[in-house]
Amino acid sequence: MFAFRPFKKKTVREIAPDEIFLDSHNSPKFDRHQFEGRIERPIGRTALSIFSISLIVIAAGLLYKTFSLQIVNGDEYREQAEQNRLAHSVLFPDRGVIYDRTGELLAWNELFDVATTSEEEVREFAYRGYSTTTGIAHVMGFVSYPKKDTSGFYFQEETTGVSGIEKVYDELLAGVRGTKILEEDARGNILSESVIDQPEAGEALTLTIDAAVEHQLGTYISELAANVGFDGGASVILDVRTGEILALVSIPDYDSNAVSAGDQEALERYGSDPATPFLNRAISGRYTPGSIIKPFIAIGALSEGVITPEKQIYSDGALRIPNPYNPDKPTIMKDWKAHGWTDVRHALAVSSDVYFYQVGGGFGDQKGLGINRIDEYVSMFKIGEPTGIDLPGEVEGTIPTIAWKAKLFPDDPWRVGDTYNTAIGQYGFQVTPIQMARAVAAIANDGLLVTPHLIAETETEVERIDVDTDVLQIVREGMRLSVTEGTSKAMSYPDFAVAGKSGTAELGVSKQNVNSWIVGFWPYDNPRFAFATVMEHGPVTNLMGSASVMRRLFDWMRIYTPQYLE
Repeated sequence: MFAFRPFKKKTVREIAPDEIFLDSHNSPKFDRHQFEGRIERPIGRTALSIFSISLIVIAAGLLYKTFSLQIVNGDEYREQAEQNRLAHSVLFPDRGVIYDRTGELLAWNELFDVATTSEEEVREFAYRGYSTTTGIAHVMGFVSYPKKDTSGFYFQEETTGVSGIEKVYDELLAGVRGTKILEEDARGNILSESVIDQPEAGEALTLTIDAAVEHQLGTYISELAANVGFDGGASVILDVRTGEILALVSIPDYDSNAVSAGDQEALERYGSDPATPFLNRAISGRYTPGSIIKPFIAIGALSEGVITPEKQIYSDGALRIPNPYNPDKPTIMKDWKAHGWTDVRHALAVSSDVYFYQVGGGFGDQKGLGINRIDEYVSMFKIGEPTGIDLPGEVEGTIPTIAWKAKLFPDDPWRVGDTYNTAIGQYGFQVTPIQMARAVAAIANDGLLVTPHLIAETETEVERIDVDTDVLQIVREGMRLSVTEGTSKAMSYPDFAVAGKSGTAELGVSKQNVNSWIVGFWPYDNPRFAFATVMEHGPVTNLMGSASVMRRLFDWMRIYTPQYLE
């Protein structure tokens, strides 16, 4: 049993402050590394100074920036802030329209695609509309319209000419873009709009082309190609005095409206067509000329005294070149028929190959020009060279020479047979219709080489050829005889005098296909227009060629455009 003891009250002693806040400096026995005796430490004067200075610098920087934003650059930033709610929009100019020489519209602007009926298809820019004149697409060309990216912004801000006149004169036709400003709120709603730069329409152009003549010429070439089996054709008619082009046709052609609009079906059809409708045959098609080269060989032979106007050469249908290794097997160069005795005028009229074999390469006692002088005289008329016509894509041609053959066939020397074939426009000869039209114009106008062009009132560039005008007159007479009694008789009229020269260029090893040519000028007594027409790659058995195209055109012109025949 335990005894009860009453609770004893515990006495609490008060702790003095100096027992807690000990001065570490007075307690050297404390272990400072164990934080004994280090209860607090006062901030030093250096730290306070650095902190104060930093605050002052920051405050000064903020004050300077505020002063710069509000006072120094306030107007600039205010304008930028205003622009942030202003949207700039392009105002597309109307592209310059294009007329033919009679004032007929060939290219114009439409506010919407004529192929659509929905008003929703209306664009911010005008569509280009083109005439459906047959054969004119390669003259006009086509355009590429402005294009937007996936965000709706234009990355192409112009309607740009891609081909033809549209490309060559794009800078004149394009005009100048304008600018419109739209004010929008934060939600993109348009509050107001204003035009700050008005668009300027492009310049109108007038071509030298007569659309009616162009259409008929293109139609006749198309019909002959379809009926007979030619791959296509081309024709150029130009003024022998000014170089103005009355008609320039290439068949097959394309629809400029469809190509400009990006019609995929049409583009695929044109791209897969073996007849290559995008090829401008009038300036970019290279063709073996055949006998249309003979007038230029005659000019060289007469100028060099190789022949006189009266000199006659006999053709019994072939030229037989002796073979020194086997006299029984001469090399035979065929004529297309036996012509008997012909002088230069009649040799041109009947297109005697034997005559020009001998004139070009010589035979027996008859001297020949030789390949170097053939090259000289043909080049004098710039055959094989670009004419400088104001259309894109013009190509050069080829005149066979010794150097040309050495480059292509280094192991095969030049032979006299090569000269014979060159003299009748075969072998490696390649020309374009525009080159031949200009060269024939120089025969017609007494030796002036004009630069063909398509824009009316263009200053004519002329170069004179150093050739005797009496020589040119003899050749003109031979070309007139070709129409009255020779191979170009399809163009003969009792009251309308045309001079011409036909040509049939054999193609390939088998020679089962030909290019059919006709070149010439009219009126004979006072030449005004020259022409060159080719029907491409037709059957050799066909009797209808390029001369029939020009005959049909002259028949039509006598009724509907007699002003060009006077």
